[in-house]
Amino acid sequence: MRSNSRNRTNPRNRALTAAELERFGVELDAVRARTVATLGQRDADYIRAIVKAVRYTGVAGRGLLFLGAFVHSLLVPAWIVGVLLLALSKILENMELGHNVMHGQYDWMRDPHLDGRTYEWDIVGTSDNWRKTHNFKHHTYTNVRGMDDDIGYGLLRIFPEQRWKPFYLAQPIVAVIFAILFEWGIAIQDLRLGRWWYGKTSNAQMLKLFRPVGRKMARQVLKDYVLFPLLAGPFFLPVLLGNVVANVLRNLWTYTIIFCGHFTAEVETFPKDSIVGESRGHWYLRQLRGSSNLTGGKLMNLMSGNLSHQIEHHFFPDVPANRYAAMAVEVRDICRRYGQHYNTGSLPQQFGQVIWRILRHSWPSRPVTRAPATQLQS
Repeated sequence: MRSNSRNRTNPRNRALTAAELERFGVELDAVRARTVATLGQRDADYIRAIVKAVRYTGVAGRGLLFLGAFVHSLLVPAWIVGVLLLALSKILENMELGHNVMHGQYDWMRDPHLDGRTYEWDIVGTSDNWRKTHNFKHHTYTNVRGMDDDIGYGLLRIFPEQRWKPFYLAQPIVAVIFAILFEWGIAIQDLRLGRWWYGKTSNAQMLKLFRPVGRKMARQVLKDYVLFPLLAGPFFLPVLLGNVVANVLRNLWTYTIIFCGHFTAEVETFPKDSIVGESRGHWYLRQLRGSSNLTGGKLMNLMSGNLSHQIEHHFFPDVPANRYAAMAVEVRDICRRYGQHYNTGSLPQQFGQVIWRILRHSWPSRPVTRAPATQLQS
């Protein structure tokens, strides 16, 4: 079978034989097995420290927003620091806590507060919808066109293989709006509003789908934009604005990290027939060629929820993400030995490529055709 896009294959990837593909998968499986065998107290301590960090930065941020509201001489500095701490709390909760817990990375702890099947995170989207669209669809069918809804999120044309429409001329503006409102876009992703708009989903069906999403949206809006601002009494507006800005900062950061992990220049997409009879080795290869990493060290790892190691996350989504940096050393060596490009770069470099994609493919474009010798076949 051919496990690659027929038109776009990175020439730095060496074609692998069936035997090499099998060994490639076996070696990566072994990396996972060795890591899982050593999970224990330090991993439990790590995630519980993240829980505390989320709680304390959130309390400190909200406290400073109130302090600035009531002590006018401290209004500006307290408001700025309060917003940054609240945004930090929301980023950590979203990236390092919620996302990773919902992948079941800590189910082995048997802690009901860290159960991947029941955890509910601090955004307007429901965790149930995320587990469906992200954990199942995206991680199973990574970058398979027509099966992975994360390719452009139904709004953007990121790859030349996507059919061009005049609507995409506006996507540089749409992309900015989407980044600001990213949690809302994630919230409605599984509703498939386009099907409802064109009459393929009835009003009754859409109402049924929307009810749990609407309830979650209402709870989040009530908490951030009504309850906490009301506690500030006559200083409602500064606290309200602080909550709005903190959520926008979280949305912008999350959008940037996710897009850098999936839409850089060398990331590939794949046709549906590429996964027919897909072997374990082919699956790993598809994850590798559909992902990109970020450099930046421990701080970047923490702030990105360790999605700075998107390749390792796609390989091992249910392994605690704090282990990815160590696993990456072995993964990178395996990729080198098998002649496969390990896509990594700095945040400015990778996000610059994302911006280029958004701008370039808002206009008509065609896939680059390469010689068959550069394609993976078995």
